[in-house]
Amino acid sequence: MELTDKDLLSVQQARDCIRHASVAHRELATFCQEQIDKIVAAIAKAGSENAERLAKMAQQETGFGKWEDKVVKNKFASDTVYNAIKNQKTVGILRDNKEEKVLDIGTGVGVIAGIVPSTNPTSTVIFKAQIAIKGGNSIVFSPHPGAKDCIIETVRCIASAAEAAGCPKGAISCIEIPTLNGTKELMRNSQTKLILATGGPGLVREAYSSGKPAIGVGAGNGPAYISKSADISLAVRRIFDSKTFDNGTICASEQSIITEKATASKVEEEIKKQGGCILDEQDAKTLGRFILRPNGSMNPAIVGKSACEIAALADLKNVPQNTRVLLARETKVGAAIPFSHEKLAPILAYYVEDSVDEIFKKCIDILHFEGAGHTFIIHTTDESEIRRFALAIPASRILVNTPGSLGGIGATTGLFPSLTLGCGAVGGSSSSNNIGPMDVINIKRVAYGLRELSDLKTHKTDDIGYTDDTIYSIVESVIQKIMQ
Repeated sequence: MELTDKDLLSVQQARDCIRHASVAHRELATFCQEQIDKIVAAIAKAGSENAERLAKMAQQETGFGKWEDKVVKNKFASDTVYNAIKNQKTVGILRDNKEEKVLDIGTGVGVIAGIVPSTNPTSTVIFKAQIAIKGGNSIVFSPHPGAKDCIIETVRCIASAAEAAGCPKGAISCIEIPTLNGTKELMRNSQTKLILATGGPGLVREAYSSGKPAIGVGAGNGPAYISKSADISLAVRRIFDSKTFDNGTICASEQSIITEKATASKVEEEIKKQGGCILDEQDAKTLGRFILRPNGSMNPAIVGKSACEIAALADLKNVPQNTRVLLARETKVGAAIPFSHEKLAPILAYYVEDSVDEIFKKCIDILHFEGAGHTFIIHTTDESEIRRFALAIPASRILVNTPGSLGGIGATTGLFPSLTLGCGAVGGSSSSNNIGPMDVINIKRVAYGLRELSDLKTHKTDDIGYTDDTIYSIVESVIQKIMQ
């Protein structure tokens, strides 16, 4: 009987991919570090050499962002990530602690389910494939239906290069008919051992409820605080560079600017000078109604679009033609406040507070409402201010004087380069790391005996010459006298 139902076909594909991936993993498990590294190098090279072609495919298929910036992301996922991981020991003997007589051995977890979003489709595939194979794992991708073709082509491209370098066939594969049921089968299949989930909140929740270990990425909603001590012109430039990079599709990008009343006039001057448009009351209301759907979720029509495209779609009346970023004055935070949400587009909330204490509270409120555990950005030259915020702000990445989107992924900072950003327990994630190969391996520990039971039972004498037994007898005697 020939299968024609799309869901059934998707489920069958998922099962077939997992079966082949499982066989491939058993072979990968026998590979030494040198063999693994040769394959990873081939993946990185293929990703880098095809960066522009895949970027153009992604932009054309999804309509999101700028292909030129997607080239940068593909190069980052290929070259920058590779340079960070190429010398890491991930399989076999990792460490040999002679003093404590403990030996660490790295092993792959098995088959990984790689969930891929439409916002960063090709770069996510390159990145996840690299870290999965580096850890000695196989990986099966589930593509977002809106970016299916470019994801499938990216998988084909890097899988071909990997196999030419000695990778077992089936170690890198993709469901080519993506449906929700197919994705659920991939995540819940008994042979799937770990899920790398990048996508919307609903999909991430599915990953966590699958019964499998899952590393998910929560919503980003990072506030950017511009302090009075900051170079305000440079701070605004960095924020705008970040928010317009691929039209705001990286979840670590800024979602609001917060500053003091005393600094506001300078900030606003720079905003206008650098192509920002602070919307008037009517346009702000209009855009607010447009960016959120009735159910409270983000309108996909704004995702990855330029400021001028969004202005036209929302029929805003007073937006200059050269506008790079749209800003709306805001005072509140919450589900009914559209601009206080994550916006994967060049749109920012703009808060002005009376004091640093009020700014401090507002930043915490924003992140607890949405984006807890993700990212916070601060522009300041005051080290004490950095430490104050860093100690209390519920974010895993505290970024100082850098663009949020590029700083968060480790492109402009010393953070580990990653396209999967953990949000920690506060954000409902199993890790707060910038996820890398060490997050997708198991470590076995060989521990040699150092002491015998008799050593543990040895009575030690305290500083005044009493043994444990003597002290016990004295205490018992005192208790008995009290009870008489």
